[in-house]
Amino acid sequence: MIESINTSGFKVNARDGDLMSAAEACAALGISTATLYAYVSRGLLESRPGADHRSRVYLRQDVERLTQRKRAGRGAARGAAQSLDRGLPVMETRISLIRPDSPYYRGRSAVAMVRSGATLEDTARLLWDCGDADPFDADAGHWPARAAAIAGDATLPPIERAMAAIPLLAPDLRHSLSAAPAAKRGVAATLLRQNAALLVAGSPDARPVHALLAESWRPGDAAFSELVRAALVLCADHELNVSAFAARVVASTGAHLHATVCAGLAALSGPRHGGATARAHALIREACDAPSPAAFVAERWQRGDDLPGFHHVLYPDGDPRAAEVLAMLRARHAGDARMQQVEAVLHSAAETSGRHPNIDGMLAAICFVHGLPATPALCMFAAGRLAGWLAHALEQQELGMLIRPRAHYTGVAPAE
Repeated sequence: MIESINTSGFKVNARDGDLMSAAEACAALGISTATLYAYVSRGLLESRPGADHRSRVYLRQDVERLTQRKRAGRGAARGAAQSLDRGLPVMETRISLIRPDSPYYRGRSAVAMVRSGATLEDTARLLWDCGDADPFDADAGHWPARAAAIAGDATLPPIERAMAAIPLLAPDLRHSLSAAPAAKRGVAATLLRQNAALLVAGSPDARPVHALLAESWRPGDAAFSELVRAALVLCADHELNVSAFAARVVASTGAHLHATVCAGLAALSGPRHGGATARAHALIREACDAPSPAAFVAERWQRGDDLPGFHHVLYPDGDPRAAEVLAMLRARHAGDARMQQVEAVLHSAAETSGRHPNIDGMLAAICFVHGLPATPALCMFAAGRLAGWLAHALEQQELGMLIRPRAHYTGVAPAE
């Protein structure tokens, strides 16, 4: 029995009966072999090596799911359902745009911003549409008494520590429910600093967030600090991802920004979102501990297991955020033994699956190369993405609309 992840992200157990040959998949879908290959290239299906390593097999659950979609037709209900899983756009935004070469923040390339030296604070000013105003010119503040014990408790996991303390910070901000744009952006700036400090059990201060985080993990390492800066900027927003949508839904109720941030953190904590960084770190570590990283990756792929930290459905030709981080790692650590191990894993994944690393994988690689555990990878993700959650919350509240979609009921019909 093989545990795998299907194209919807759900775990499945791949026994022999759960796998279909190309001919069986074509027959079930009513398509030609060429169309089957096209489905694979578009990310609608995923193929794996067959028993003889020359043929390809397909997860029966993926084929059946696609068959059901075809039978459902192209009605409004089907379109709405598919839109909830990276399908059709469901709302308008001026915040970010995803293109093959980079995410764009209000028209500016995130990759180009990294190369120009932008910080997370610079990115936040852009995402929050601050204009000439600087919400970060206020004092960083200190922890109120009710939150101090939690904020400094290093025994708590970072995300849980932040989710526990942030609701306790709102009562001390007299502008927490203010509708004035300048006041909201000031609260957002304070939250950005506070969240970063909570993630490392520190105290908020006026240093750039990347410096605060980097000093906590590797004091005095300027090259590492630059990598953290780049990671934060690249993670700052990614359109209507799960955590951003959760934040927008909460913001649409009129809740204060602290509540929207907690919604984002809660969504990020799941293994299929921010938790993917830990799975990617484990893959790199286990592959590097194996006698042969190439054999480890090939065996994992051939038996139907996924490769966490590789592939992104919105970037079929490779995640540009990951490519930028990888280029920086190579420039700074080309001769390092740990970097060479990472290169071996990357090469093996490309040779075996044709997949390129995504941003989760490269956050994990930053940690692995620097001898850090997986936790800082998730912290970088959370510290950076908070800027985007706040941008979406501000945009949603300016619209003044409640997000309340309707459900298409498929259960038992009421008795007549």
